Amino acid sequence: MELEKIILGGGCFWCTEAVFQQIRGIKSVEPGYAGGHVDFPTYEEICEGDTGHVEVVRLTFDTKIVSYDLLLSIFFAIHDPTTLNRQGSDVGSQYRSVIYCESPQQMKTALAAVKKAATDWEAPVLTEVAIAPAFYPAEEYHQNYFKLNKHQSYCTMVVAPKVDKARNFFTGKSTACVA
Repeated sequence: MELEKIILGGGCFWCTEAVFQQIRGIKSVEPGYAGGHVDFPTYEEICEGDTGHVEVVRLTFDTKIVSYDLLLSIFFAIHDPTTLNRQGSDVGSQYRSVIYCESPQQMKTALAAVKKAATDWEAPVLTEVAIAPAFYPAEEYHQNYFKLNKHQSYCTMVVAPKVDKARNFFTGKSTACVA
């Protein structure tokens, strides 16, 4: 087993967490906050938009099972990296598109993934790529949110379609990684 970590922000962390929990080779998915200027921020502070943090997930994954490249492909397939500070009806700087890397090699790969994603979108890709800043785990009630609240309206209308989109991403692919 060869474990790596990456921090991704692509809108609401409930969506991102639910998608990546479906991927074989992911050992843990932890929603949290990164990229801001306040230590140990709360969800309420993040929502006010004054801390500079992004809602993110920190993935720990086994590179022998799932590649960093594939995780980035999924990331770009499940959110719109061309919208500044918004994903659908979720609006605010906490919903911006980010890839926080754990190493220079990850940074190189992430920058190449952004360049490739730019060919798939008509508008410019606005995804921020940087070395990982401090990560702060989200409050307990955010952990496994979709699994625990599948029938909540936001989950049925927003999260479930993203999970389905990720599953469809692998349809017909010989290297399907959906668990």
